[in-house]
Amino acid sequence: MSSVRDFYDALAADYHLIFPDWDASMARQAAALDGVVRARLGAGPHQVLDCSCGIGTQAIGLAGVGHRVIGSDLSPAAVARAAAEAANRGVALPATAADMRALPFRTAAFDVVVCADNSLPHLLTPDDVRSALVGIRRVLRDDGLLVLSIRDYDEIRAARPASAPPQVSTTPQGRVVTFQLWHWHEDGERYDLEHFQLVPDGDGWEVRVRRTAYWALTRSQLTDAVLDAGFADVSWHEPEDSGFYQPVLTARRGRS
Repeated sequence: MSSVRDFYDALAADYHLIFPDWDASMARQAAALDGVVRARLGAGPHQVLDCSCGIGTQAIGLAGVGHRVIGSDLSPAAVARAAAEAANRGVALPATAADMRALPFRTAAFDVVVCADNSLPHLLTPDDVRSALVGIRRVLRDDGLLVLSIRDYDEIRAARPASAPPQVSTTPQGRVVTFQLWHWHEDGERYDLEHFQLVPDGDGWEVRVRRTAYWALTRSQLTDAVLDAGFADVSWHEPEDSGFYQPVLTARRGRS
């Protein structure tokens, strides 16, 4: 996982540049995820762990709508920025660097664990995926809720695209262009990703490149993994229904 940590450490300062308006994205995603949680656990506020919080896109938004949120992420640089960005917005977000396969929290500490934004597919083996899901289940209370989002890999694996569409954001220095190249493995399930950012630099561009890898888990594969880790009541929520930009899986811990 060192390459994943290195990827997000390097990206932490620039991560917001993938959004045309980061604060608007935070608000929009929080509203969608809060709706998913409310429909299953009631209004709350709830004790929430965002175990892949990055620079805080989901965690800050959920704290902003009233939940008691703790953030963790593999990247120390990302969690440091998440805590600072939360403080700048008047939001409390305790955050710590932690591997989702070895969460440093007490058993049954949380009502909700969020693992959003295609984070789980950085784990490239069934054993690592199971370790993460079993650990997430451990820190959830009885009947606690897992909220997990991934890319729509059912469609993506059929097409095996070589790239993702470019994203453009505007800064005081000019426009920043972000795009990705995908290099598929022979198994047709995993791919290496090159993440490019073109940043204005005088009359030209500075090119920033970071690299990582993903396992393109289908809904069926992820459902089976979640059930195998001891969860129940697994449901999928499509973007047109949830308002979230990726497919969302929810599952219950079940009573001990």
